[in-house]
Amino acid sequence: MQQELKSELTKKVIIDKAFTLFYEHGFKSTSINTIMKEATLTKGAFYHHYQNKKEIALEVIEQKVQQRVYDSMILPLFQPGDALEILRTVFVDRIKSFAFYEKQHGCPMNNLINEIGDTETVYQTALKNIIEKWKASLVNVIDRGKKELAINKDISSTGTAVYLISSFEGIRGIRKLYQDDTILNEYLIGLEQYITQLKH
Repeated sequence: MQQELKSELTKKVIIDKAFTLFYEHGFKSTSINTIMKEATLTKGAFYHHYQNKKEIALEVIEQKVQQRVYDSMILPLFQPGDALEILRTVFVDRIKSFAFYEKQHGCPMNNLINEIGDTETVYQTALKNIIEKWKASLVNVIDRGKKELAINKDISSTGTAVYLISSFEGIRGIRKLYQDDTILNEYLIGLEQYITQLKH
């Protein structure tokens, strides 16, 4: 039992360090040696748990990246209340909550999509799975809003969900190019206007 706990803690350290290094330096630029140096573990410890960098990448996506999206962008969609206001609050509040570090490095998921999303099916599947869960949750709240007459019944629920995800992920990437929040504030104005147009 103690050995199992130690093994799980070791894997957690490796995943945490790998996530941070992928986020700050990119997946391709981060070597196994670098991960293990940051984790203060031997290379043997890595190969005891993982066969290669692909395996750790998948664990980072499925454990760290997916959890971030679920906690910040999916779970809040299921709170009670006006569906349109929930959409506004979830997207606007999330943008406003980012620390400078997150603005500087962008979205971990989007970074991985841009860097490795077109390289192997296994990465595509893992990353697409997050997007599909996010999209389905948005469609759910939009459809609820239509039934409750808070959201225009003529809009495309799926199209709106995809647009919201795409614009949100896009501005996360664009913000990396700027030294201040001007572009982010301009995006928020456009986002508020777009969400208002969804009103019944």
